[in-house]
Amino acid sequence: MLHIKDHFVTITRHRHLVIRHCYKCGILWQGLRHDLSKYSPTEFLEGIVYYRPDKSPNMGARLHKGYSRAWLHHQGRNKHHFEYWNDYNMKTRKKEPVRMPVGYVVEMFCDRVAASKIYFADRYSDAKPMQYFEKGRGKRFMHPTTSAQLEKLITMLRDEGEEKTFAYVKNVVKPWAKKNGVW
Repeated sequence: MLHIKDHFVTITRHRHLVIRHCYKCGILWQGLRHDLSKYSPTEFLEGIVYYRPDKSPNMGARLHKGYSRAWLHHQGRNKHHFEYWNDYNMKTRKKEPVRMPVGYVVEMFCDRVAASKIYFADRYSDAKPMQYFEKGRGKRFMHPTTSAQLEKLITMLRDEGEEKTFAYVKNVVKPWAKKNGVW
């Protein structure tokens, strides 16, 4: 069964939450461009086939086919995913994670908060993004600095709440990163 309307509503609700979060963090333009590739045929069609209200359709595709074509497409086009930031290291001759610009780390943070709100719905709490982060610890292929920056934000969210965390990003993180050329 194809879940055209359900999938469209879910990805649009998620996107609108990310836009709202990005606005509060002072990065509205990134929020407005967030996840537009999810409406492309490559991502949308797989999404309607494997739609579930409480899980990413990418998981369903992986269980059925062994991979998610939508995810491969998505991660290669959206800089707020740490998977995008892997490159060939000429010294080791291996693909390795590189440090993400802080602006994309902030968008990744906003994305994770919004995804937790969508998938957990009425069971959401500010601790959910940290629980998800912890679940993947040791399995992620993420640059250590990027991981530490994301963990700091989701820890602050868990301990001090959304309002204080978004204000901190907008008034402290963004100005510091721009001043230091890591935005």
